Amino acid sequence: MTVPIHISARNLSVHYPLGRRLFGPSPVVKAIDNITLDIPRGSFFGLVGESGSGKTTFGRALLKAAPISSGRVRYVDDEVEYDIARLGKAELKDYRKRAQLIFQDPYAALSPRMTVRDIIAEPLEVMGLTSSREETDARVREIAAKCRLNLEHLRRFPHAFSGGQRQRISIARALVCQPHFLVADESVAALDVSIQADILNLLKSLQQEMNITFLFISHDLSVVAHTCDHVAVMYLGRLVESAPTRELFAAPRHPYTQALLSAIPSLDPDDRGQAQRLEGEIPSPSDPPPGCRFQTRCPHAIEKCRIDEPPLQREGGEHDIACHRWRELAQSIAVA
Repeated sequence: MTVPIHISARNLSVHYPLGRRLFGPSPVVKAIDNITLDIPRGSFFGLVGESGSGKTTFGRALLKAAPISSGRVRYVDDEVEYDIARLGKAELKDYRKRAQLIFQDPYAALSPRMTVRDIIAEPLEVMGLTSSREETDARVREIAAKCRLNLEHLRRFPHAFSGGQRQRISIARALVCQPHFLVADESVAALDVSIQADILNLLKSLQQEMNITFLFISHDLSVVAHTCDHVAVMYLGRLVESAPTRELFAAPRHPYTQALLSAIPSLDPDDRGQAQRLEGEIPSPSDPPPGCRFQTRCPHAIEKCRIDEPPLQREGGEHDIACHRWRELAQSIAVA
């Protein structure tokens, strides 16, 4: 059975001009460049890549929190369908009720001058989702309980809480308006490992209970493996590979994905696998290399990689790869 698509991006680009030059074209940062991706309804969809690859910009573009330069983004649920790039002010206000964001830093995301109750209630009051203070308080208490916050917590200020507790407050604020789509941007990166597991389990249980579609942005592949159903890999503003989580981790096909997965530490003392070292730094998004964007750091690059940009192509099932040589490299690994 085909799962209906919740968010669909087609040739999505987000470019930021850097100002004018007296001579020559003005430089442009290509944070997101021509991305096509579908996020199925009810999925826990992972997006991974190095810092500077464009993950956060992509998530913000899906929420219309970043300016879309070209392309199309569609949001579809049982009640409405939105062309996100063309939303007017009234439609955008309605879309905000359906799509929310969990920020990365739980310390910077909460106002120190507001109580926890007021922080969680703010979306309800701004969007006019409740008609009385009693109704607002009831909604706040309900979502606080789901996020493992008690009534005593609602009367305190953010400084009284640990990082994990603050992140649960951020999650409650994002969920209080009962959204259908949620972007979690590095939502456990600033937390201790033991707290990360608690927050991830909370997000997973809330996703199943409330039937939310998640876009989970992370640079930690071990976290993604534990949580996500499907994973897309980004490099310098482009998608290089996308596949169901088990398939991607069992048989990565793009050299960049292989390098990322090889860097995951193993708990097996007998595992002597060596991480694939990537030479050099990720190029500037204002001056991406020609051809394949990974060719400046790829140990398998040939002349074709330096000239022609590989398209993202589907190779059976739900596995997409953007690499000229992946079949040849897969055969050589199988022979070895």
